[in-house]
Amino acid sequence: MGQRIGYQRVSSLDQNTARQLDGVELDKVFTDKASGKDINRPELERAVDYTREGDTLVVHSMDRLARNLEDLRRIVRELTGQGVKVEFVKESLTFTGDDSAMNTLLLSMLGAVAEFERSMILERQREGIAIAKAAGKYKGRKASLSETQAGELRERLAKGESVTALASEYGVSRQTIYNYNVA
Repeated sequence: MGQRIGYQRVSSLDQNTARQLDGVELDKVFTDKASGKDINRPELERAVDYTREGDTLVVHSMDRLARNLEDLRRIVRELTGQGVKVEFVKESLTFTGDDSAMNTLLLSMLGAVAEFERSMILERQREGIAIAKAAGKYKGRKASLSETQAGELRERLAKGESVTALASEYGVSRQTIYNYNVA
């Protein structure tokens, strides 16, 4: 009998995972505080790497594992292909790789609902921002770098300095460096 490994996820640092997997017996738990928009989550990668044949990955609900149907199906397929069961507590579904047509249908339908829900959240967010901008109440996020720093950064990039080194020096992400380079 393998281990029962928990995976829980909330979308931001200030959210609490207490309600997820509460009362579920687990041998080890991995927790991400990151968006479910894609699978680039360090604790998800660690959980998948940690699981072995005979183990069960236990997740509160499908939308905690992935908010994208394609990602959800791929993760479940890859894990079950390695002999790992995937259990969703809220939906009361367990996938083993030898799943019935009904289980496969439910995975697809509920995964599609999670993806739709994410799309609706983003749409409402965009609408709210547009309304706030029109009312002059939305200024956007504070710039990561001052105008002087941004100018200096562009010059250094033009001279061929490393994006990674500059990101480290300025204390920002590489994506932020790229964003300033095109601005």
